[in-house]
Amino acid sequence: ECVSGCVCPEGLLDDGKGGCVERKDCPCIHNNQWYSPGQKITVDCNTCTCQKGFWSCTEDMCYGTCMIYGSGHYITFDGKFYDFDGNCEYVATQDFCGDKSSSGSFSIITENVPCGTTGVTCSKAIKMFIGKTELKLENKDYKEIQRDIGDDVRYWNRTVGLYLVIEATNGVMLIWDKKTTVFIKLTPDYKGKVCGLCGNFDDKSNNDFTTRSGLQETNALKFGNSWKQSSMCPDVTQEIKPCDVKPHRKSWAEKECSIILSEVFKICHAKVDPIPFYDACVHDACSCDSGGDCECFCSAVAAYAQECTKAQACVFWRTPDICPIFCDYYN
Repeated sequence: ECVSGCVCPEGLLDDGKGGCVERKDCPCIHNNQWYSPGQKITVDCNTCTCQKGFWSCTEDMCYGTCMIYGSGHYITFDGKFYDFDGNCEYVATQDFCGDKSSSGSFSIITENVPCGTTGVTCSKAIKMFIGKTELKLENKDYKEIQRDIGDDVRYWNRTVGLYLVIEATNGVMLIWDKKTTVFIKLTPDYKGKVCGLCGNFDDKSNNDFTTRSGLQETNALKFGNSWKQSSMCPDVTQEIKPCDVKPHRKSWAEKECSIILSEVFKICHAKVDPIPFYDACVHDACSCDSGGDCECFCSAVAAYAQECTKAQACVFWRTPDICPIFCDYYN
């Protein structure tokens, strides 16, 4: 039988917004937002153009980024989000993978220490081995140590706003906020050739928990323990939930961190899921209870703001009351 309703005239298509258009004028959709034909968006390092209802994108190979921040939060090169609180030195990423004799050009080690009294750990120092140079980043500064083994790999450093950036000729870049946040960027040449807490950079997040011995793990603790540098460090046996340890801080933490879910970050919500960053923020705000508690909160919100900026959603969230920065000093 006939069903009443609206259809577009022959040769025209429904544009999803109640209008009828020719095929060449079809809009495109990305993250629940509509884009008109000819509009461009940036996805990672590529530009996509809306054409006849489909995205046409450039296919440049992009840097991979691994992020370590706050009280043991990791986002791998392939985008896997997990928590690991270990009090030791761990391999963040390296290209010495596979058999023991395999040669590599770099290794980045993170030294994690307790922050606060709840047992969670933060990255306090970073060691970067590139060729025969060892760089140690600690206490807002870095020092260089020359070793006898390894190739000559040149590197240079610069300060960009809050960050110290170290870039090497072998395609490794390290960005450090001089506190507890580290970004490690690798050129696409390293795809599938690295290992450590940052995963293997093969565009698949389901195999990122590959242990030092090459086994696939599902448990973040077993995976993390396998990458410790010293067998003297104790294994992590349980996940720490600081809000359960310090319940009186929980409501304060949730109230402060709600900025991530608020109107302030609204333009970003469709582009970067705020929930894991909100949970990480509450975790950090509960855990940092021995001074520096605002710093933990600010680093957690800044981590989400950073991901928003990468997704082309620039958010001005700092105010004189919330994590202020004296910009003239950094300029």
